[in-house]
Formats: sequence, C-alpha cells, structure tokens
Amino acid sequence: MEKQLASSLPVVLVDDEASVLLSSKMILGSAGIKNVQTIQDSRDVQPFLSRHEASALVLDLFMPYISGSQLLPEIVKEFPDLPVIVMTASQEVETAVACMKEGAFDYLVKPVEESRFVSSVKRALEIRSLRVQVDALKRYLMTDHLEHGEAFASIVTISRKMRALFQYLEAIAGSNEPVLITGETGVGKELLAEAVHRLSGRKGEFVAVNVAGLDDALFSDTLFGHKKGAYSGADTSREGMVARAAAGTLFLDEIGDMMATSQVKLLRLLQERRYYPLGSDMQKNSDVRIVCATNRDLSVHMMEDKFRSDLYFRLSVHQVEVPPLRERKEDLPVLVGHFVEDASASLEKKPPDTPPELFTLLANYHFPGNVRELRALVYDGVARHRSGSVLSVKSFRKAIKAQQVSAVSKSGDGKVRQPADEIVDRFPTLKEAEQLHIEEAMRRAGGNQGVAATLLGISRPALNRRLARTKSKESD
Repeated sequence: MEKQLASSLPVVLVDDEASVLLSSKMILGSAGIKNVQTIQDSRDVQPFLSRHEASALVLDLFMPYISGSQLLPEIVKEFPDLPVIVMTASQEVETAVACMKEGAFDYLVKPVEESRFVSSVKRALEIRSLRVQVDALKRYLMTDHLEHGEAFASIVTISRKMRALFQYLEAIAGSNEPVLITGETGVGKELLAEAVHRLSGRKGEFVAVNVAGLDDALFSDTLFGHKKGAYSGADTSREGMVARAAAGTLFLDEIGDMMATSQVKLLRLLQERRYYPLGSDMQKNSDVRIVCATNRDLSVHMMEDKFRSDLYFRLSVHQVEVPPLRERKEDLPVLVGHFVEDASASLEKKPPDTPPELFTLLANYHFPGNVRELRALVYDGVARHRSGSVLSVKSFRKAIKAQQVSAVSKSGDGKVRQPADEIVDRFPTLKEAEQLHIEEAMRRAGGNQGVAATLLGISRPALNRRLARTKSKESD
C-alpha cells in the first residue's frame, strides 16, 4: 500500500538556513500540513530520497556543498513523480526559466508570501496524489488484481461490478480528496466508506454521522462542537465530530437531505479545512477526510435548487455508484449462505440447508431494500425454522407477496406493473392478458408453481385452478 498513501508521506524542505526551515515548517503546520521533514545539508538530500518516499520537495538553489541547481535535474531524473518547488532569493528571469525547463513544479522568490507558499505546496500534493492514483488504476486495469482485498472482507460478493468498484476505491483511498458514494437504500454504502478508511492508512478514527433531519444549529454543534456558554444549556465545552475524526475519516450519511445553510458550512470546511466551534472566535484546523453517501439523485436536487452545485462538484472528486442487488443477482447464493450461517450462529441453531426453490424465488424479486432487505428475510426465515434440515420458503413467499401488494397500492391505480414480455399487434382481451401474465410468471419461475404464484401475488391453489382451466380448454 506504500504507493497509495501519498497523503502520509512527508513534505521535504531543503535549505542551508535553519531559520528559513523553521519558519517554513511552522507556516505549513498552521495550514494543516503537519508531516514535514527538514534537511539543512544538501549532501543528505539524495540519500534521504533513496531511503524514503516524499510527497513534495521544496528546494533552495544557493547552498554550500551541492547547489540546488545541481540537485534539481538529478532529482527530477531519479524521482520523476516527485514535485520539486524551487524557493530562492534569485529574481533573475533566466534562472527561473532554466529551473522550469529542468522540471521544477513551481518557482518561488524569497521572501515568499505565506498564502502563495502554502498554495504552491498544496497544489504539489494534489498532483502527487493524482499521479499515484493514475499509476494504481493502470495496474488494476492490466492485472485485475486487488492488493488489499482484506479491506473489503465485510462485503460479501462475487460480482465483477463490485470488484471493479473495489479496485477504484483502492486506487483513490490514499487521496485527501472527498469521496461521494451513491446508491439505493440498503446496498452497503457505509461498509464501503469503512473500507476506504481502512485502505487510507489514516491513524485517526472512522466517525459516522447521519445528517438527515439535523437542523442547521444541530448540524453545526454535531460537526464543530461548542464552547462552554455558547448557548443556553451549554454548561461544558464539547468537541465535535470533526475533531473526533482528526487524522481519520468523517462519514456523512444522507447528505442529500442537508439544509441549505448546512451545505454552505460543509463547503467552507472542505475548501478552507478550517472551522469555528459554536461560541468561539478561534479557528481550528481540520485534517479529516470527508466521505459522503446518499440515496438521492443529487443532479436532480441541483436542478431543483435543493443542493448546491459548488458543493456537489467539491464532494464528487471521487464518486462511485453502488449497483443494486437486482443488478448483481449472482451474489444471491453467497449472500444467502452467509446470512444463514450468521443468523444460525446468533440464534445458536444448526444451519439449515437452502432449497433450490428459494434461489428461484429470490432471483425473480426486485429487492427494493437491497442487501439489507435480503438479510432481514433470511434472519426471519432462520428464526422461524423449527424442524427438518431444509429451510422453509413459506416466510419468504409471505414477505415478498406483502411487499408486492404494498408496491401496487402505492402506484395509485392498483395496476400490477409486471406485463408479459410478449407484445401483440392487437389489444388483448382481459383473459388473454391474464394468460400471458401467468405464462411469463411460470417462465421466470422455471416451472415452479409456488414461485410463480408469489410473483403473481396469488395463492398457489388459485394459480393451480387457473392452470387447470387452461389445460381443460386446450383439451376441448
């Protein structure tokens, strides 16, 4: 994982003046860049880089022993991915042009304005991080390999779509930039956020906050904390979740439901990496990595002026959409097996066998609640299991039928939205439409009448009667 953790690598400052090294380190530290290594003797630069990776290098040109002008082309040649910022007292245009031709990332003239210095270093860090991510993505595309598959151990899947998603997250995990995870309810967005945190190598905590339903004051207090006396009832100071997640990951769930005023505060935190606790006039630095999740379509929210476009584009530097369970039904056998084992262990039961009929039933269900719904179905089925070695399908049929009835009632017109695939040139009669519907259900169920009856939302005896009437007419 060494190549991925560009954010954990030091910024190296090289200057023969100790006072310049100290002040530069303090400026970067106040801007939230804490991992800084200083080198006063230019002869130590190349040996250090040979032993340690760095995220960026700030190099003085005029030093005893080995000048920066000599070091620059050698460093660029030996460490091409390392951004080198030249910082010197020379204002000669020819010198600046020569350095840029040699491959310098930026050229700063002493004394450098603090904001200019910090901005240059931050841009260098972003470029370094992007280079690492591109290299990682190239490796994954060529090898179809996960270097740290154990980070995704909590996510049970054999889906190629999910594997591709894992590879992308592994490539961008070391970045400091936000990650936006989208997908329907129950697909496992928080599990992926936890995986990103594990892969990032960050030493701080993973802190999760559901921001749905938080008004602006509660949002600010939850994230930023407050000083004693900030408001009525604030008898003691309290740090917020940003401070608790320091050097770690802050996971904000359901960000599509944030209030407009809260969106402004989150945007400011992302841009400035600083915040004010409630009741305080002292800014605090933030080195937290933001990961967000939502089941909303934020593009629609933006068009309806419910979500700020600048915040969306800031959050979606790295964006992944988790496919719903109905688009990766190859996962059904492994998920059912995992949940049966898990439920049986928690209930201290012997794991029952799963009948083939169950997988046929589940494969024809659209799972509006995704993996979370499947887990609930399996746990309920195992809890109801009393005797025999095979898990009963009865509770699954009942739950699926109830959901389908609920979905039909919510459609507003009472019509079932599962027409047969066959299209006829003329308008079919009611009896013909019913027959086509039954035939399609039997086809999808693989001839299993119990599963077909569940898909149709009727009892098995009712389906048998309809099938019997059809056979009787065919024999006449």
